[in-house]
Amino acid sequence: MKQQIADIISAAVQALIENGTLGADVQPKIMVENTRDKSHGDFASNIAMTLAKPARRNPRELAQMLVDALPASEFVEKTEIAGPGFINFFVSDASTSSLIKAILTQADAYGRNDSGAGKKAQVEFVSANPTGPLHIGHGRGAAVGDCLCRLMEANGWDVTREFYYNDAGAQINNLALSVQARCKGLTPEDPSWPADGYRGEYIVELADSFMRGDTVTSEDQSFTGTQDADDLDAIRHFAVAYLRHEQDLDLKAFGVDFDVYFLESSLYADGKVEAAVNTLIENDFTYEEDGALWLRTTDFGDDKDRVMRKKEGGYTYFVPDVAYHLDKWQRGFDTVINEQGADHHGTIARVRAGLQALNTGIPKGWPDYVLHQMVTVMRGGEEVKISKRAGSYLTLRDLIDEVGRDATRFFLAARKSDSHLTFDIDLARSESADNPVYYIQYAHARVCSIFRKLAENNWSWDEETGIAALGSLTLDSEKQLVMNLGRYPEVVRNAAAAREPHQIANYLKDLAADFHTYYNSEKTLVEDADVRNARLTLALAVRHVLANGLGLLGVSAPEQM
Repeated sequence: MKQQIADIISAAVQALIENGTLGADVQPKIMVENTRDKSHGDFASNIAMTLAKPARRNPRELAQMLVDALPASEFVEKTEIAGPGFINFFVSDASTSSLIKAILTQADAYGRNDSGAGKKAQVEFVSANPTGPLHIGHGRGAAVGDCLCRLMEANGWDVTREFYYNDAGAQINNLALSVQARCKGLTPEDPSWPADGYRGEYIVELADSFMRGDTVTSEDQSFTGTQDADDLDAIRHFAVAYLRHEQDLDLKAFGVDFDVYFLESSLYADGKVEAAVNTLIENDFTYEEDGALWLRTTDFGDDKDRVMRKKEGGYTYFVPDVAYHLDKWQRGFDTVINEQGADHHGTIARVRAGLQALNTGIPKGWPDYVLHQMVTVMRGGEEVKISKRAGSYLTLRDLIDEVGRDATRFFLAARKSDSHLTFDIDLARSESADNPVYYIQYAHARVCSIFRKLAENNWSWDEETGIAALGSLTLDSEKQLVMNLGRYPEVVRNAAAAREPHQIANYLKDLAADFHTYYNSEKTLVEDADVRNARLTLALAVRHVLANGLGLLGVSAPEQM
């Protein structure tokens, strides 16, 4: 509806340009907003006020000229000029029929658009090092990242989901030493236990599997245990494959898949880190001081220069990140989004500085970042911090097992990612209006129940009859539902542009609330056939939009609850 109104405003502006009221160089930004008070119409635009100065006209005078120049539209019943020059639009009954017909016709495609058609996006998320089970922070990253991918796809983008992880380095070495100690029968209480060793029960399971000679297979690798407790290299490879397999199971339980698994070690093996460093040196953005190699990141807005190669040897952690993102750029992605924990905030400036210093045409401010804050899990009013299996933290699998995939995904994605999240297990398990995912799913199930009762009463309904009867929707609550349904495509577009999946969750809560209120106040299966058919048609449109929105969050739309 907003687009329909924006189109006729654009036509009116063009007419005023053609008659000389506005200059030919005017480039208006047409804004159409929902009104807060429906007595002032359904939509409003401030176009007259934005064009008043270049037109050298009083805003209200210009507003009247624009209204007079508006082309006829079956979707607008009337217009009014308010305040300093707002143009208020009252939509017609024809717009209701047109919108609901579009929803029923498009079904699961309603709300989708092709704004990103022909463009490639890569979203990197989770990217957990294989040192243990996925924790709740990884879960929030998985929920937000996967929802971002779904949103981008709903806007026509060709999306690649990527998981990047370090399969070498100090953490992996500590993991291998921990498993080796367990293979030799040691426990964390033993004096010879590795100083930074991992202590969770999963290390015992991993060691037992290695000593049995099991073969473990993950999405990107496979390895067989050699049963040799002195073979640290084999233990390292086995441990990585084993824990990657465990992570795959966690992600599968969470409904998350990846297209690409990228190993940090490959950047070294393929010479990409060394090549990036050499390019930075050749471009004269580095210098040596105190035996270390530094990058002039301050030339690109960082607060201080950063060490690239330590004096004792070895690159700092942001250097392979620069090489990795150069590889992303070379793969031809139009947009790259990194969904990571807030602890990665400090690396953004140095990675972007390194990419700029390569002088390869990478745009300033590339890539995009979406950072999520920590999650606190509560049960019975107390914080839940650990699980026996992980030893020091609550795992994602623990949460899924306790409250289910739908509630876990919804709760982790339903709050703005840069806000701290409190996950209340008791609330997530409750079957009440206070539980947002239950409330939304119940609205969908209610529509399904209406149609089951329709059949039980031996009444019939079909789409053509239903659409023809839509003129019977005369209540304010019905019009409010229709207006809310019309907002959905805009929410999908805006949520993707802002990288904010929680906008979808908020919209669904509003739509579910409107529907429950309407359902509780107005009976759908009434004797009057026109009213019944019209309300059934409206309810079915609500069902489609609820299901589409839940799908973007990776949450199911049950038919019975």
